[in-house]
Amino acid sequence: MRVEIPDAAAMEAFGRDLGAGLRAGDLVVLTGPLGAGKTTLTRGLGEGLGVRGPVQSPTFVLARTHPSLVGGPPLVHVDAYRLGTPELLDDLDLDYDHSVVVVEWGAGLLDDVAESWLDVVIERPEGAGTGTGTSTGTMADASDAELLGADEPRVLEVRGYGPRWAGSRFHAAG
Repeated sequence: MRVEIPDAAAMEAFGRDLGAGLRAGDLVVLTGPLGAGKTTLTRGLGEGLGVRGPVQSPTFVLARTHPSLVGGPPLVHVDAYRLGTPELLDDLDLDYDHSVVVVEWGAGLLDDVAESWLDVVIERPEGAGTGTGTSTGTMADASDAELLGADEPRVLEVRGYGPRWAGSRFHAAG
């Protein structure tokens, strides 16, 4: 599923809608460049799940657990940017079965963790309307630093894998 997101408020709203449908055991992997909106999306997921906030980047603590305020599962928000191997992620001893786990920068680190997961890839245009293309990697140069705070459109590719997402609007064919 491809979704165009015009600004940060819409990113948070998309997360809120998505979060309202998540349940314990769900794993969400977020991929995108610095400043793409991964934490903004996660903030919306937290609102949709009804967890205690504030949801902010766990870059320096690696993982934060946000308990539910409405009797649902907690949100475990992980930033795997500094973790280079699946073993280092495994060392965090995350509760995948009883929580909704969201892992920023987790692509390739979670292959054996769950039989179902939701993959969200965020593309951030570099200079919307200037014809400079999009980015899904890391920050390339100083000009990218100026764009980190820009409230430009994003494009999300949302794909669900495994039995949990079979038949859903997110199911990845193939």
